[in-house]
Amino acid sequence: MWRVSHFCIWCCVLSHKCVYTVHMETNYTIPMNTTEALRQIGQTTILAVSGGRVHYGQQDAIVLPVRYGYAVRITLSGNDTYTVERIFTRSGVTTVKGERAGVYAEDLSDTVWAASCYHDEF
Repeated sequence: MWRVSHFCIWCCVLSHKCVYTVHMETNYTIPMNTTEALRQIGQTTILAVSGGRVHYGQQDAIVLPVRYGYAVRITLSGNDTYTVERIFTRSGVTTVKGERAGVYAEDLSDTVWAASCYHDEF
């Protein structure tokens, strides 16, 4: 599934006048190297969040089940950042309870931990 949004890149010369605008498609998911993503999250965070349980979801997503129907879903965006979502599943209906997009690899572990704390604001 491709999620597309547009943004503009302004290219300026030394006189700070706009030369042209390029429209790029970003925020689409790309195939993820799950082994590398799990390494960036870290073993201790995975053990603390889900007790070591890792599910590989649809559209190249990693799902870490938390508790009481809550889970953390991690996907790789087209601009090489991660999207971390707190999801809640009840009676087969999945609801996104919180989302952080644009998470860099070095911040992934802390963001996954924050998403797993379902009593806190995310």
